[in-house]
Amino acid sequence: MNLAEIREVMVSMGQPSFRAAQVYRWLHRGVISFEQMSDLSKDFRSQLAERFYIPYAQILRKQVSALDGTVKYLFRLIDGECVESVLMKYHHGYSVCISSQVGCKMGCTFCATGKSGFSRNLRASEILSQVQAAQADCGTRISNIVLMGMGEPLDNYENVLRFLELVSSPEGMNIGMRHISLSTCGIVDKIYDLADRKLQLTLSISLHAPNDRIRVRTMPINRRWGVEKLLEACRYYGKTTGRRISFEYAMISGVNDSDACAEELAQRLHGMLSHVNLIPVNNVTGNGYVKSSPERIKRFVRILEGKGITATVRRTLGSDIDASCGQLRRRVQEEEVKV
Repeated sequence: MNLAEIREVMVSMGQPSFRAAQVYRWLHRGVISFEQMSDLSKDFRSQLAERFYIPYAQILRKQVSALDGTVKYLFRLIDGECVESVLMKYHHGYSVCISSQVGCKMGCTFCATGKSGFSRNLRASEILSQVQAAQADCGTRISNIVLMGMGEPLDNYENVLRFLELVSSPEGMNIGMRHISLSTCGIVDKIYDLADRKLQLTLSISLHAPNDRIRVRTMPINRRWGVEKLLEACRYYGKTTGRRISFEYAMISGVNDSDACAEELAQRLHGMLSHVNLIPVNNVTGNGYVKSSPERIKRFVRILEGKGITATVRRTLGSDIDASCGQLRRRVQEEEVKV
């Protein structure tokens, strides 16, 4: 619930409206039971517990990288389903990459999440609880959020919008939209709607190919919305919001990393307010993909920059702890099956 909705609940329960702010503050500190709301009377806490529940993310498994301190969480939700989040430390503070669904329907062939199937959407409170749990565990404020974990955020659009409202609320965690990135594989109608809302978040597009012929091999969504339709929506988003779009591009040896691919990509993005983030593809069991060599990636960057396209190579974090989303959940599922 947002603050206005909680205020209505307080009034309906015969409480003064200022109780809403008290309850709301407690919820956004990450409490997991009404008993922890110590400035409310015991009787009132009992009434709240009888009528409502607080979804929270319980740490089921935690892995800490010995290489860079990245933390991988496997969270258990109230119904027993599990999702993953990754906490990363940068010079500007802590960022957390969170999930929006249990599993994913999109079926991208280089991604571990989809191999475990799709279970359900996360509610806004469950998305928020990942941020709160990671912040409580690390003991310091999280300053940046990336919706790039398990699931496709725009396939769970209403809950993601409610999450954005809650997490950016000044009375709550107060994390501004400019500190939030949302990654999508390209659900075009929702990109147009998101643009019209002018939320000022950073939109990341999982592009991974410069044309339909290559993209359809790795991303089934491309059968519905091809590259040109997707880029039309991106141009609209950039013009409407004034925000630069980040294009994610997984570098797969022999698939999408040729000089011709770089040149075509540069041509596609010419004149757009954009940035290309090159990502050496993850080694996901069963897909047979091999990451491009460092030399090939450097060559790809040089071609893009020579054509006026800004490009960087994503720094690999947590490579020793299965930091890519979907890997830890899948491994735990396999362990449970064996048991």
